[in-house]
Amino acid sequence: MVTQSDIDLQLSSYDFELPAHLIAQRPAEARDQSRLMIYDEKNDQIIHEYFYNLAKYLPENSQLFLNQSKVFPCRLLGNKETGGKVEVFFLTLNADHENSYQCLIKSSSKKNPGMEIIFPENLKAVVSKNNGDGTFQLNFPIENLEAYLNDHALVPIPPYIRDGQSDEQDKNDYQTTYAKNDHKDTGSVAAPTAGLHFTEQVFDDLKAKNILPHYLTLHVGMGTFAPVKTENVLEHKMHSEEFYFPSETLEAYQKPDIKRFCVGTTSLRALESVVDKKNELAAGEFYPTDIFLYPGKEVKAIDGMITNFHLPKSTLLMLVSAIIGREKTMQLYKEAVDKEYRFFSYGDAMLILRDR
Repeated sequence: MVTQSDIDLQLSSYDFELPAHLIAQRPAEARDQSRLMIYDEKNDQIIHEYFYNLAKYLPENSQLFLNQSKVFPCRLLGNKETGGKVEVFFLTLNADHENSYQCLIKSSSKKNPGMEIIFPENLKAVVSKNNGDGTFQLNFPIENLEAYLNDHALVPIPPYIRDGQSDEQDKNDYQTTYAKNDHKDTGSVAAPTAGLHFTEQVFDDLKAKNILPHYLTLHVGMGTFAPVKTENVLEHKMHSEEFYFPSETLEAYQKPDIKRFCVGTTSLRALESVVDKKNELAAGEFYPTDIFLYPGKEVKAIDGMITNFHLPKSTLLMLVSAIIGREKTMQLYKEAVDKEYRFFSYGDAMLILRDR
């Protein structure tokens, strides 16, 4: 007999039809002009709003946790010696002891160790290792990779936005207004997109209700956007990502008897990774997490969250389902499609108010 929990662990249970015109290709004209679906779990109520009215729906004196990691231009185009095109997607700015960097590589030919790639300024790099998980190590003979990428690489917008072809406008659009890497500057390869909606006016309105932002850092890597390829959700392995809390954020999180809201799935993954050991954390220290949240995994860290509308069959959709259940999540997504909300990275937002 197939139980509800069995259905919740099937990848196909997280599929839904989405008309192509609902995939946002650009953000709203003004960040806070995006639409906001509010789900009040206690009253099982759906409210349709705009993001600039967010403060009306968060309880006074709440704590708001946001991921301030900054996206770095990590998509670099090159060629093989034969002239064939190669695309390299850097997953980190930190080299290993052999001065190689973990990358994704897109090429029409096999990507074997020893393969040489020629980049702008005639810079030659060599594939040194196949990591066996879809990533490669690339020996990149340059001292300041970050500076080189800033000059020559592209902002890594997802492939469903204009086929992944970014432009100058994306350098501003695909970055939160509060992005900042103040410690271990590895940066993110994808934006924490729930934060893209925030403006100074939204923050001012929240401050009027004594809802202050507290920033953490989780560098977004493969763990967030890698597709699930197994029908049994439990067989999916999350890649590890790193996070840390500044002392101010750690103190805010440790306060008793407060309502905690997170902005985005990455903030939740960081908070949930330490929910049972928050008093053991050292402020400013990086910690790894490969946490995977899906129905059946209890979410303890938050009283609600702000999130975008995510891809079918994604770990992000499963994370939302861990909070309010898969069936309710899929009902909300159907409502969003019916009401023509805009989906994915540049799309609209949802606020979940939990009943707890």
